[in-house]
Amino acid sequence: MNPADEILDIVDENDEVVGRATRGEATARGLRHRCVFIEARDAEGRVFVHRRTATKMVFPSHYDMFVGGVVGAGESYDEAALREAEEELGVSGLPRPEPLFTFLYEKDGHSWWSRVYQVRCELPVDPQKEEIDWHGFLTDEEVARRVTEWAWTPDGLEAYHRLRAIRQGRDAG
Repeated sequence: MNPADEILDIVDENDEVVGRATRGEATARGLRHRCVFIEARDAEGRVFVHRRTATKMVFPSHYDMFVGGVVGAGESYDEAALREAEEELGVSGLPRPEPLFTFLYEKDGHSWWSRVYQVRCELPVDPQKEEIDWHGFLTDEEVARRVTEWAWTPDGLEAYHRLRAIRQGRDAG
């Protein structure tokens, strides 16, 4: 199936379903839908980072420190998180990703409710070639340094900054 033909739930400002549309229509019209972001770490605690292919519908050729994607119509955030993590990392048998927080992303004509997760991936990864054209596992320090050097997906960058603030607040307490 063409990704643009995928059916999504369209949601309101309270994350309540108000309709359905294809992914292509949702993107073209800026209809609010749902997405998942999964921070995947390897056995050494390094973060999976990748560059999206140039053929991606949204933010082509940008780097991201999360795997993830849209939540399909009738699918739960948790179901989408596991599906997307396994698909993009090219693995099966991942533990269920742990939900961390939810936020509304609204910038530049894009709008989606975003749930952020974390998962440990100790399996060898084989990322989807259609989605990812480069990948590596980076330390937190390497990611922080690259944030100012590489072109990142704006929504992933917002999720990254929110997650860092939460973790720093937890560390300070």
